[in-house]
Amino acid sequence: MSLPAIDEKYFTNFLVDLLNIPSPTGFSGAAIDFVAKELSKYTQLTVSKNRKGALIAKWEVKSNLPPIALTAHVDTLGAVVKEIKSNGRLKLSRVGGLQWNSVETEGVWVITAKGEKIRGSVLIDNASGHIFGPAETPRNDEHMEVRLDARTTSEAETRQLGINIGDCVAFDPRVETTNGFIRSRFLDDKACVANLVAAIKSLADAGQSPVRSVYFLISNYEEVGHGAAASIPAEVAELLTVDMAVVGRGQESTEFHATLCVKDSGGVYHEGFNHKMRKIAEKYRIEYKADVYPFYGSDGEAFWRAGGDVAVALIGPGIDASHNYERAHLDGLNATTNWILGYLLDDEIL
Repeated sequence: MSLPAIDEKYFTNFLVDLLNIPSPTGFSGAAIDFVAKELSKYTQLTVSKNRKGALIAKWEVKSNLPPIALTAHVDTLGAVVKEIKSNGRLKLSRVGGLQWNSVETEGVWVITAKGEKIRGSVLIDNASGHIFGPAETPRNDEHMEVRLDARTTSEAETRQLGINIGDCVAFDPRVETTNGFIRSRFLDDKACVANLVAAIKSLADAGQSPVRSVYFLISNYEEVGHGAAASIPAEVAELLTVDMAVVGRGQESTEFHATLCVKDSGGVYHEGFNHKMRKIAEKYRIEYKADVYPFYGSDGEAFWRAGGDVAVALIGPGIDASHNYERAHLDGLNATTNWILGYLLDDEIL
């Protein structure tokens, strides 16, 4: 039995467009709207938002099987303006697990409360080598700042630009596709949002439907720990979380495979559901890895911690250099989309 074909060109174009939409946690409305517009093309889906601003798409089918849900998150790492310094530059407060050393010299957009965008870059506060020499300054909240591309040398002048405390600071993704690789910040977790959308398109294009009703939740607060804590209906029996797999030293995951996460920092996932996902992968000859992520949490865990009575499993494509300048390969991305398709067409009850 074969799975519906994946439109790889569509997948790549959708992902690149989504990556280029700034969406730090708390400021992800434009990215949510972009995904909502895409999903609204499919008459099979009922698309809505919850009060948190997350996107919920339901594909309802006539079936006696209990409904299932899948989730991926569109919010990313970022920052907000913490302080306007006396020299007009900005101190930041990080959103999510942003690593300062990974974004030093990166370009940013400061997005004001009125929606205006002001360009800048992230630097250490003693960046000039001709003044400070090889100073070993720690890269931390105290020493990193945004240098604005505007004529300002004082707090007052910066405020006149419309910048205020709490304004969003979005880091450049620097998207590039080459030799089957996609390099970009924030593949975590926009790659997996693209996996879900591509799977929906594949089924629709093939004239097929899931074997049971499905909820797709595109969450918008995952990077701060409570993305999918709400809006998974009580009737849902299984929640498949689709999020990046950790690639690096000591890990089984690779950029060329999908991965089943058995355990992360929040504990183990549902044994029966894990077994089911393994059988689906074997049935469709999807190459996958199983792995453990030591510093990681997911939307599935957020729902569990909120009291969700549901089986949870976690799969995703291998992503190199997570929370840094990330990279994925189409082999791993396609494997993840196929795994999702296999799951949507599976009628096993746990």
